[in-house]
Amino acid sequence: MKVLLDTVIWSLVLRRNRPDDTIVSEFATLVQDNRIAIIGPIRQELLSGSRDRANFERLRDYLHDFTDIELITADYEEAASFYNECRRHGIQGSNIDFLICAVAVRSEFPIFTTDGDFAHYAKYLPITLYDS
Repeated sequence: MKVLLDTVIWSLVLRRNRPDDTIVSEFATLVQDNRIAIIGPIRQELLSGSRDRANFERLRDYLHDFTDIELITADYEEAASFYNECRRHGIQGSNIDFLICAVAVRSEFPIFTTDGDFAHYAKYLPITLYDS
């Protein structure tokens, strides 16, 4: 089964000073087993953080090894529904977080993240968090 990686995991793995070898090791295992899933908005977030053109191109080329899950209209509708559901319970989140949740639910993929917001979403949404 594929695993949908949140931007925070990609950021931790791609840093030169990696603070968590456990996450890097788990990432390597997922890569080796061809189990990594990514969506276009996460790719965009990662590339938007590049400081210079050379770094951007290196990262872009590295990310070419990972195919985007195609987004469909229902993903955006479900993301909006998830946003509204969480908001009713006093939980705020970003549009991309809820899009990640919607795609993960449709694809039946767990979400790999260290972002504590997803644990709050999981109280009200049918998402599964990846346990490495």
